[in-house]
Amino acid sequence: MTTTTTTPLTPRQRVEKLAGEHIATYQPGYLADQAKAVAALARLRRGAGQKPESCPDLWGLVDTSSLHAPREDARELSEPELERAENALHAALTLWALHQQSRRDAGMHEQGGRGKPRGVGAAVRRMMKPDEIDDSLRKRLVRVGTAPDLPTLTQRLRDIVLLLRRERLPLDYALLAGQFYTWQWPDGPDQVRREWGRSFHARQVGEPIDGQESGGEGPVDE
Repeated sequence: MTTTTTTPLTPRQRVEKLAGEHIATYQPGYLADQAKAVAALARLRRGAGQKPESCPDLWGLVDTSSLHAPREDARELSEPELERAENALHAALTLWALHQQSRRDAGMHEQGGRGKPRGVGAAVRRMMKPDEIDDSLRKRLVRVGTAPDLPTLTQRLRDIVLLLRRERLPLDYALLAGQFYTWQWPDGPDQVRREWGRSFHARQVGEPIDGQESGGEGPVDE
C-alpha cells in the first residue's frame, strides 16, 4: 500500500491561499454589479493604507479565523506569525479593492502563471513600451522597494495601484499578500525585492522580455 504525504503549507502559502479565497468571494459579484459585493469593496477601500486595528468596520470582511484554527496540512501559527499574516491580508485586500474600483469589465486580481507574470515588477514593466524603460516608472518601483516598514510600503504602493487601475492592468493580489507577509520578517524585504526584480524582467507572452516570475517561499514560476 502506497502512502502519500502532503507537504505542510507554510505560513506564507496560507496567507496567499486565504487572500485568493477572499477575492474569489467578492470579485465576481463586483463585476456583476451585485449590491453586497459593491458595498464590501467600498468598505475595503476605506482601509487602504491604514493598519488593521484602525479599521474595525472591516471585521468580518477580512476573516482570518481560519488562520487560528488547527489544520491537518499546516502547523499552528505563532502570535508573531498571526500578526504578520493579518497585516498582510489587510494590506493586500484593501489595495485590491482600490485597484478594482469602477472597473467592471475585468477583475483586477489575476493569478500569475508561466508566461503570464502578474507580480508588482511585471505590472510596472507592462506599463512601459516594449523594449523601453520608463525611468519615472522604474523610480516609482524603486521607491516602493525602499519602504522601511509595511505601512509605508502599502502607502507607496497605492500610487502604482492607481496607475495600474487607470491602465486596466491586473495584479496577482494573492502573491502580493504573501510578499507582504514575507516583508515583515528580517531579510524579508530583500527577498521580496528579488522577487519584484525577477518579475520586472519576466517574459510575458507576446513580449520579448526574458526571465521568470517568482513567488512563494522560494523561486518558483508564477
